[in-house]
Amino acid sequence: MSDNSPFAAPGTNAALEEGATLTPKFDADGLVTCVATDAASGDVLMVAHMNAEALAKSIATGEAWYYSRSRRALWRKGETSGHSQRVVEMRIDCDQDAVWIKVEQIVGACHTGRRSCFYRAVPLGQNAGAVTLEFRDERVFDPKAAYRDKSG
Repeated sequence: MSDNSPFAAPGTNAALEEGATLTPKFDADGLVTCVATDAASGDVLMVAHMNAEALAKSIATGEAWYYSRSRRALWRKGETSGHSQRVVEMRIDCDQDAVWIKVEQIVGACHTGRRSCFYRAVPLGQNAGAVTLEFRDERVFDPKAAYRDKSG
């Protein structure tokens, strides 16, 4: 966790589990896992990561901010596509190392053009080496149009 984090360091297990102070337990890379669900339906939309800055910005602005591990950069959901997430409620788990946000999702959450990143089902009762995924959701937007370079 960075030295400029607005959050106090986690204390004892009792303080983490029963205390009223937000003291996120960031991993060795300075991240916590964040699950985003649709506030109305309860559907899981996506799983991402937040560093201290993304968590603080999400709390302060009411918009979902994340940290991209692949790009090593902070990003606001929808800054490229326009498909933003307004945070309706934020919860922290028992040991404060995971965040759950209930959001109002504008259009779709997934870069593939679907409402949720969880658009395929894994059929159960099969040999793990021969599983064929079942598509459950159609595209709700054209990802090529939503993510094109908008600078020009």
